[in-house]
Amino acid sequence: MADFKYLKEHNVLEPWEQSIFNSVLFSSMAMVIYTSYVFVPVHVCLAVKFFCGICEEQPESTMALIN
Repeated sequence: MADFKYLKEHNVLEPWEQSIFNSVLFSSMAMVIYTSYVFVPVHVCLAVKFFCGICEEQPESTMALIN
């Protein structure tokens, strides 16, 4: 926390550098949020279907193939 306070009090970056830094940071965060919103629910749904399929009781014909 002290490091942030030091950076805030002493202008480490020039204004144009600060602008570029903030733009890159905002773009990166927007991409992470968008990717999480689009792809994570699909993967969670597939994982739930997969694990529910493992836990279900197998039909008799499948059990005969296993033995």
